[in-house]
Amino acid sequence: MIMVACQKFRRPRFGLFAVAGLIVLLPAGSVAAGPLAFAGVPFSPGSIVKANVPLNPQEKSLAAQGGNNVPPNAVAVLATPSNFDPRKSWPVLVVCSTSDSKRQNRDDLADFYARIGFREGWLVLAGDGPQRARNDNAAWRGAMSLAAIDALQRSFPGSNKWPVACGGFSGGGKGVGVLAPLLAKHGCRVVGIYITGANEDRLSEGYARVAPGRGFLRTPVYIAAGRDDRIATVEQQYDVAGSIKRTGFQRIKIGTFHGGHEANDAQTSIALHWFLEQAK
Repeated sequence: MIMVACQKFRRPRFGLFAVAGLIVLLPAGSVAAGPLAFAGVPFSPGSIVKANVPLNPQEKSLAAQGGNNVPPNAVAVLATPSNFDPRKSWPVLVVCSTSDSKRQNRDDLADFYARIGFREGWLVLAGDGPQRARNDNAAWRGAMSLAAIDALQRSFPGSNKWPVACGGFSGGGKGVGVLAPLLAKHGCRVVGIYITGANEDRLSEGYARVAPGRGFLRTPVYIAAGRDDRIATVEQQYDVAGSIKRTGFQRIKIGTFHGGHEANDAQTSIALHWFLEQAK
């Protein structure tokens, strides 16, 4: 069992830079420069860029489930490290947030994962609708995340072979149970699933519903549990791990930390390192 101290959450400092009617968020003190573009929106490495991206027919069908109106586009948000060079291979963390408190995937990207991506050399990607869905279900989140993946692959040739992990906290930790198998079935090279603060196993259900193939059971699963979490207790998260193991997942690791119901920077870093080690 891994024991680490909880790191206090600090919001990153971002400046605003307008491009073609969209907002590019840059770390304070940086300058937008260089020939890079994400879905047609210029950006500099070491920044967060936001773009409107199209939905293909499959994604529109997913988005419509539960009676949702299909939006004209998805909103994709990408965070890249300061040394990002698309000619090289980069690991990508696809974020899923809880739907509680009206949070969207891009909120968790900015609040919990971008700074870790900057530090650890990962791209962090999130897809959302332009507005919140009437029925913010797994199909909606999957549709918007797939649209963001499609935008990434159109923007950077060869990125369809880059390793991909899915990460989620609280309700997002349940959401990745559907998102990860959906990405695998879409053809992504899924190398890890990061679950933290989740008190139910949705991964087993997602594996059965999406049917990405038995090879998906070899995907590493990292579960991070706060010792003082009263919403998803340590005991509940160990139960989640046991359920996932009974489904047939072969590589499961649990880390605990001093803290409650929160995203923990150190645990995220450990998980991302472990995924790359397992992918070798």
